[in-house]
Amino acid sequence: MTIAIIGLGYVGLPLSLQFARSGVTVLGLDIDVTKIKAIQQGQSYIKHIPADAVAAAVKAKQFSASTDLSRVREVDAVILCVPTPLNKNREPDISYIIETGKAIAPFLVPARSTSKAPRSAVKKLVVLESTTYPGTTEDELRTVLEAGSGLKAGQDFHLAFSPEREDPGNPQSKVAEIPKIVGGLTPACAVRAVALYELAIKTVVPVSSCRAAEATKLLENIFRGVNIALVNELKVVYAAMGIDIWEVIAAAKTKPFGFMPFYPGPGLGGHCIPLDPFYLTWKAREYGQHTRFIELAGEINTAMPQYVVSRVAEALNAQRKALNGSKVLVLGLAYKADVDDDRESASYHLLDLLKAQGAEVAYYDPHVPVIRPSREHGHWAGTASVAWDRKTLRKFDAVVIATSHQAVSYQELADWTKCIVDSRNVMAKIQTRAGQVWKA
Repeated sequence: MTIAIIGLGYVGLPLSLQFARSGVTVLGLDIDVTKIKAIQQGQSYIKHIPADAVAAAVKAKQFSASTDLSRVREVDAVILCVPTPLNKNREPDISYIIETGKAIAPFLVPARSTSKAPRSAVKKLVVLESTTYPGTTEDELRTVLEAGSGLKAGQDFHLAFSPEREDPGNPQSKVAEIPKIVGGLTPACAVRAVALYELAIKTVVPVSSCRAAEATKLLENIFRGVNIALVNELKVVYAAMGIDIWEVIAAAKTKPFGFMPFYPGPGLGGHCIPLDPFYLTWKAREYGQHTRFIELAGEINTAMPQYVVSRVAEALNAQRKALNGSKVLVLGLAYKADVDDDRESASYHLLDLLKAQGAEVAYYDPHVPVIRPSREHGHWAGTASVAWDRKTLRKFDAVVIATSHQAVSYQELADWTKCIVDSRNVMAKIQTRAGQVWKA
């Protein structure tokens, strides 16, 4: 079995390595030349993926990389792990899926077809893993693949959807251990896709269709987004009552049934939870349905950076200082702890809001030394993290904890700074001075 995985980011790279470890020959494809060169040299460009894992797969000739999408003709199956962002109007942008589909369509002819072997015996399999709204695989992707290849999905090639379930930075999250949802265009497509993933994943869970698989992924992330919105709203309400939301959650989770803890923060980040719910709300309008519950949750989560900034202003006011003109450090740029992924990070919104109110802002993140160019926050590209030392931190009037990296010494933070606004409750177990820490 030889497969191609298109898109070698936070989803595609670990998936490639897992297939390679399982004895499948993997061709990684990406338009980013720097990623291809890193893989060819046995290096990793993602913090939580060790370089020796990449090097071992390359050395064993189980993993190679290229920018040439025409090499899809060489493989038995193709997995698409390309981005699905929102556009400036907060509407789904599936252009990466469509353009990739157009690029590979001419090469969907069977890899080993000959005059003596009919096409039906060696059909290619195409699987989409990118999170999207129900119908994308069966309608949009299918259309461009058929138009560009002259083949028919379900007859001349197989088509399926299998949502990614990556949890970057979680050492307990292993690709092989996470059950894989698979939905096919036809029953035969589903059988072929299940057989592919069973080569590398311990548990494969087939569902009735591509749409059901797409909807499953949206449910998983909407569930998290809505519950995070709930505790974010309760954080604000309980703070007004003088109640610590973190204490309440800790007490509530002692209940052995009917409760699952979620935790508040400065806003949502990452490429899934802030975006995926809006894929469903957008598609639902096509059917005359209004997702009020989901949209309300989105409004609450989107408003959290503004709440944090208001707490910074209160903390500075207690020191007889104005936010305008104060020096504020945002601690943590990555969207979650112990990763280098800053996509959709709430920290960017904090930087923007603080700067708009006249503060002099900077950030510290041991995992993001320099801000990379991006579509969403390109105006911060090239900005470097400040140094972590007493002299540097003493220059700031306030420090906002936006991400709780384990690599940070929070006791040093308490010893070196005057005012800390904590949106992650990491200072609860640190020895601090009276009035030094403000919860946000």
